[in-house]
Amino acid sequence: MSRANTSPTDDRVTLRVLVYSDNPGTRRQVLGALGEQLHPDLPDLEFVEVATAPMVLSHLDERTVDLAILDGEAAPTGGMGLAKQIRDEYEPCPPILLLIARKDDRWLADWSRADATATLPIDPLALPRTVVGLLQ
Repeated sequence: MSRANTSPTDDRVTLRVLVYSDNPGTRRQVLGALGEQLHPDLPDLEFVEVATAPMVLSHLDERTVDLAILDGEAAPTGGMGLAKQIRDEYEPCPPILLLIARKDDRWLADWSRADATATLPIDPLALPRTVVGLLQ
């Protein structure tokens, strides 16, 4: 878990969720479905919106990401290949949720070693349940 401090005396724990998509609409859907307080038993969420694969890796290098949500449809670097790279190169690795456009792409998500999947467009009821399961 990450500590987001707004002042030296503020020790609130927040969970940092990285949301990767080259599509700002997809990022807005994810943030809208999750909100800031996802579950009463979880800390607040802090979102980091990222539009490029190099920025995803840069944030992971800082070791401050508690969950990575990757868009499998992103271009030029898709979330599936990026998920595989993250699994291969980062230890420890945060949980990875892969957004897929077709349920038939689940086998690719399995290949990428994502921890979970969610479908595009975002289901505002299913996505929070999946994220809570990954963060608990």
